[in-house]
Amino acid sequence: MSNIKTVTVIGSGTMGNGICHVFAQNGFNVHMMDINQGALDKAMGTIGKNMDRQVAKGTLTQEDKDASVGRIKTFTDMAEAVKDVQLVVEAATENVDLKLNIFRQLDQHCNADCILASNTSSISITKIASVTKRPGKVIGMHFMNPVPVIKLVEIINGYATDASVTETITELSKAIGKIPCSANDYPGFVANRILMPMINEAIITLQEGVASVEAIDSIMKLGMAHPMGPLQLADFIGLDTCLSILNVLHNGIGNPKYAPATLLVNMVQAGYLGAKSGEGFYKYTPGSKDIVVSERLAHIK
Repeated sequence: MSNIKTVTVIGSGTMGNGICHVFAQNGFNVHMMDINQGALDKAMGTIGKNMDRQVAKGTLTQEDKDASVGRIKTFTDMAEAVKDVQLVVEAATENVDLKLNIFRQLDQHCNADCILASNTSSISITKIASVTKRPGKVIGMHFMNPVPVIKLVEIINGYATDASVTETITELSKAIGKIPCSANDYPGFVANRILMPMINEAIITLQEGVASVEAIDSIMKLGMAHPMGPLQLADFIGLDTCLSILNVLHNGIGNPKYAPATLLVNMVQAGYLGAKSGEGFYKYTPGSKDIVVSERLAHIK
């Protein structure tokens, strides 16, 4: 692990900028790569604002914040972004074809000893590794949103992942203040194999008119001590992401219990993706923290 000094993160979205934040705050040089310079600029602004909150809370000094931001460089060229780095963490959209294409490029441009990690939440690490000439150096490093806050990193071993790589990534996760938990390479791993059926069942419960959006979420929060109800959590994750993961589970395991709810499919097709689109099970207004059920679902009591 001591050999890892510079980390490239592919993708500057919610997960990507959060991963950059954590590595930079813990002393690593970070290359944040995205094909869109505007997205990179927005991500740097997000990282700065999130660190400002830490400064305001007293969990980070202004000097440490400035040093952390100074460790992050942005790139739009893949070859330049991964030149001479020791670890790449891919955090692109949860799309198998996109990820396979990225890993083909990474294998081509990265040094032979560079570890290639994916932040995928459900796609097979073995499948991702198969498009490279270094399957032993490919591993899953599944962070949770919001990355600077949630302690868990789910480490997924592909069929060919070297034990030394697993050990390195385990120690690295501890070094950035996370708690690593290992899982083997099965659809959905552990977190989403358990979480997504619960979210899907909550959507089916709503779809069948068993209870309202508010009631379903309140019952799970008050009765099961969940910090967030499953429908609100689905909005937070992104309904398109939930649908993608459920399709991976359904196709990979072949059990009909993983088939996505019709309501979820329809909402995604209609563009109601949750918080990121402004509406899912709830309506999201910029600058407001009010939780308002979507008018399209308010009739379900």
